[in-house]
Amino acid sequence: MTDPTPPVRRSLFLHAPIRRRPRAVLERMLALVDDDTPPDGPDGPVAVLEQRMATLLGKEAALFFPSGTMAQQVALRIHADRRGRRTFAAHPQSHLDVWEEQGYNAVHGLRMRRTGDLFELMTAQDLAAIGEPLAAAVWELPQRDLGGLLPEWDDLCEQVALVRASGAAAHLDGARLWEAQTYYQRPIDQIAALFDSVYVSLYKSLQGVRGAVLAADSDTIRAAQVWRQRLGGGIRDAWPLALAALVGLDTLAPHMSAYRDHAIAIAAAINADGTARAYPDPPQTPIFHIHLPAPRRAVEQAGAAILAEHGIQLWGRVRSGPDPSRCSFEITVGENAMEFTPEEVVTLIHDVLVRAEARPWVPAEAPLAHAVDGAFAPAGTEQTSTSSNAPTAK
Repeated sequence: MTDPTPPVRRSLFLHAPIRRRPRAVLERMLALVDDDTPPDGPDGPVAVLEQRMATLLGKEAALFFPSGTMAQQVALRIHADRRGRRTFAAHPQSHLDVWEEQGYNAVHGLRMRRTGDLFELMTAQDLAAIGEPLAAAVWELPQRDLGGLLPEWDDLCEQVALVRASGAAAHLDGARLWEAQTYYQRPIDQIAALFDSVYVSLYKSLQGVRGAVLAADSDTIRAAQVWRQRLGGGIRDAWPLALAALVGLDTLAPHMSAYRDHAIAIAAAINADGTARAYPDPPQTPIFHIHLPAPRRAVEQAGAAILAEHGIQLWGRVRSGPDPSRCSFEITVGENAMEFTPEEVVTLIHDVLVRAEARPWVPAEAPLAHAVDGAFAPAGTEQTSTSSNAPTAK
């Protein structure tokens, strides 16, 4: 049977299949092992990853989980049981609530107090207004569904101090902690030190296969081991997931500042052009949103046509909003997006909007773009390079 999905040759989407094909992933993993590497035990990849994460995050211990959903629910369960409280505070767009089917309630009987405005960061005033005792409060750094926004450092410290003074725990949803560090310009362990427990993803910033790590004090991690087993997460032979994460730690994490710089350059070009809007302006992290003056379904169809014609994937999904005539999509700059110049992204946005019939715009100097050997270039220009020589951010 023929696969109806067009092949992706280039992509702005961080998790596009280009660099995630099994053979390429396995080859990168093989570079970290030899014939004597054990699959499990104190010298196995999982243990090595846990120790490295504990050191990096400045915590007494760390524990591998097969998913971030499980890791965060376990952390909140432990904080709740210790305090005899069942409520935790989090932003209304917290991943725990929006993307995980409220598993914290269905599995653990916990309740989330949605704190703050839907489209703004949580503040100390929002937390102070909570009129009930909390087991914990959760900070997602950066707040992905707000375009990668972060509170300023002093504001964050004030919020955490307020929560801790009430007897509640402070938990960090650090799925994209490496991106957050590029804005705070502080060591990872200094950021993590604010929190009683820290979760990090192994497949978002680090582009691993799957998995997560929870880091905290030794007592919390011992309790987390019990809950991990109860929930079916104490899997053996998890070494492939750990190895893939170790590859990301070595090869991707060091480039986060460059990714942020390129995100700022792309956003600046979009906002200078004025056809669409990039937000935040400028981005605080390698993550930002592009807001388009066109309906979601029309934009999705335009993106599908560009993928079919040129092999260029522009997004993972398009987000609708309160105004049905507008939509948005996320860019997280990583290896994939580094292959696009800011000017090329602007041209692609123009093409999307023309196809979506958002406005009858065709630039005089650069008519609608087309692909030559997989690279996107203005129509009427000549290009002899192959896709492997596509423009790369400097």
